[in-house]
Amino acid sequence: MVIAIGLLTGCQRAEPNLAWHDLVHDYVESYLQHHPAFAASQGRHEYDGRLPDWSEVGILAEADRIGRFRDRVEHYPLAQLSPEERFERDYLLTRIDRELFWTKVAAAPFHNPGFYLGMSDGGDSLDPATYVVKPYASVDHRARAFIAYAREVVRVAPEIRRNLAAPMPATYIKLGVSGFRGLAAFYRKDVLIAFAAAKDPALQTEMRAAIEPAARALEQIANDLQRRTPTAGFSDALGAEKFSQMLHMTERVDVPLDELEAALQADLDRNLKALNAACQQYAPHDSIPDCVERMNAHKPPEGPVAAARTQLPELKRFIVEHDLLTIPGSEEARVEESPPYNQQNGAYIDPPGYFDRGVPAVYYLSPPDPSWSAAEQAAYIESRANLLFVSTHEVWPGHFLQFQWSNRTPSVVGGLWVGYAFAEGWGHYAEEMMWEAGLGQGDPEVHIGQLFNALERNVRAISAIGLHTRGMTLEESEQLFREKAFTNPGEARQQAARGTYDPGYLNYTLGKLMIRKMREDYCSARGGQVCWKAFHDHLLALGGPPLPLLRAILLPKDAGSVL
Repeated sequence: MVIAIGLLTGCQRAEPNLAWHDLVHDYVESYLQHHPAFAASQGRHEYDGRLPDWSEVGILAEADRIGRFRDRVEHYPLAQLSPEERFERDYLLTRIDRELFWTKVAAAPFHNPGFYLGMSDGGDSLDPATYVVKPYASVDHRARAFIAYAREVVRVAPEIRRNLAAPMPATYIKLGVSGFRGLAAFYRKDVLIAFAAAKDPALQTEMRAAIEPAARALEQIANDLQRRTPTAGFSDALGAEKFSQMLHMTERVDVPLDELEAALQADLDRNLKALNAACQQYAPHDSIPDCVERMNAHKPPEGPVAAARTQLPELKRFIVEHDLLTIPGSEEARVEESPPYNQQNGAYIDPPGYFDRGVPAVYYLSPPDPSWSAAEQAAYIESRANLLFVSTHEVWPGHFLQFQWSNRTPSVVGGLWVGYAFAEGWGHYAEEMMWEAGLGQGDPEVHIGQLFNALERNVRAISAIGLHTRGMTLEESEQLFREKAFTNPGEARQQAARGTYDPGYLNYTLGKLMIRKMREDYCSARGGQVCWKAFHDHLLALGGPPLPLLRAILLPKDAGSVL
């Protein structure tokens, strides 16, 4: 792995006279300059309205620049660093390696539309939510930023079209068509509504003039993709070697694939056994699929958005009453229906950026795909029990609370870059931890809701390895979601497709298992469950680092396995 990384970078001499803090500052500021959409989303609003150089030359030049900076970080004299700085160094190296993997090894900008649609953690995207929905400034100020952004979209759209000219699988084409076309529809309809309060008539006129060229530019990308003949089957699998590189370079996980797959399968089997036991209580005369269907049929009559708004204060109260971890702030999350350009993601949180102050987080829930049948759309709506753990995952004590912590960490590296396995692992871990702590008071229907979410993440992990390293077909992945996660046909198709363009979605279960193992090892000599609060607070205090690095901090004398 060291050789693989070394091939991506050059050689640099150490910089013994440069303070570590100054080197970190240099990296952060240069990164924000070259990634202005990310910078704006993190609250550095001097970069508002700008998009990066997404030409092929620009993307590869930025990867080379980051690679050269990697050498400066790697060769910084360790003897000059405190233990906290050594940890930050290792954290930053992983973050840099993540950029290098997706850009140079996987070549995502030239194969995967998701690169531009916000599917990568901590990078640039076309998502206009910073300007449209985040009230960081007056509506007139944000409208002007959106106008500048829309003009930038016209500039970068031809670059994206050229970058995505290579043949691609059908799942990538569908993602791109729905994402780029959804953005165009969002511009034409929702943006004008969002900025209706802008007072200046000239500003409204300027916005209308900027929206249509941007919408047409993105529709051209969608049209290009829709005209494509997709490659046969799934032609973009990483393969075992690159998949292992992904795990190391993005998460510092070095578990052999066979061992990793066995651990993931064992967790799937554990959850299936627990589901069988819960169904024996809940619906003893039903088959397991019928039992899950019974749970799923119990929909919130007020709809998922209204139901989630009721659930959030109840979840927060449970955390406080059971003293599970510290809530470091008084912020609350809003709940809204997700915008059309990002409805391939069933639920997600849009937290304030590291540099933002006073900006609310928004918890989004997506409606079903209107192209599905009426029955599939009805089945897609979350049940009350399922939604409870979606809200747990996204808000209390999941991502929203975790970002309350990371936005307060003194390390800018920890605040800006929360890793995939840390964030999704924590969110998924929180679901199971809350059930174990007594959420639902033993109600088997609530337990089935928790297990339903867990099983979907289990199958994601198995599918990610299968699709990318074992020759699993899309149809086989869909069948696995139907048979082992008990998802409806529309959800099974969506989840299987996601595994093709987001192989990192195994990180939900992988991260959860690493956190559970860390908790077990940390608390075994500290009183068991009474130690959970201390463990959770220590876990969340350092941002969102690779979990193996965090394990070495929390368990410095332990050489045990991460799984």
